[in-house]
Amino acid sequence: MNWLEIVGTIVGLIYLWLEYKASVWLWIAGIVMPAIYIIVYFQAGLYADFGINIYYLIISFYGLYLWISPKKGEQPSETPKQIPITKTPHSQYLPLIALIIALTLIFGTILEIGTDSTVPWIDSFTTALSIVGMWMLTRKYIEQWWVWGAVDLISSLLYIYKGLYFTAGLYALYTIIVYFGYRKWLKMMEL
Repeated sequence: MNWLEIVGTIVGLIYLWLEYKASVWLWIAGIVMPAIYIIVYFQAGLYADFGINIYYLIISFYGLYLWISPKKGEQPSETPKQIPITKTPHSQYLPLIALIIALTLIFGTILEIGTDSTVPWIDSFTTALSIVGMWMLTRKYIEQWWVWGAVDLISSLLYIYKGLYFTAGLYALYTIIVYFGYRKWLKMMEL
């Protein structure tokens, strides 16, 4: 058992709680957690998950900026208002689905040809979903919860297969929390 995996799991639980609350502080945990999991996933040979955590690290800075930067009409001296929770525009669905398919094919091919990955296509699919889910989170699209539900369920099973039991447990918990997070964001969106 890797102590980094345990620390990453704890930070992941904090991150989940902050995401549930739609707290801007989730982005701080979103910077710490991928820094830890970059090492964990590389050691486990989950190269797409390793790569996605580099993306998470970068996009967490972007999400933090987007959530706290002054909005149109605000003066820089005002306390920034957070962006509202909204539904994903229908015009985004087809491009997002196409992006998931394209990224899965690209990453899967790279992993199958260029690495010793034993699970290149599942690893690539969850990575593609995660890229889209994280982008949706930066925009506070409520449907990001359902994307994460798919990622979490598939990843939980994958991590059991790879022997990352603490991480599998974290993702199993994430899978359950998706429902509650969606309901919480729905109530917050209606206010």
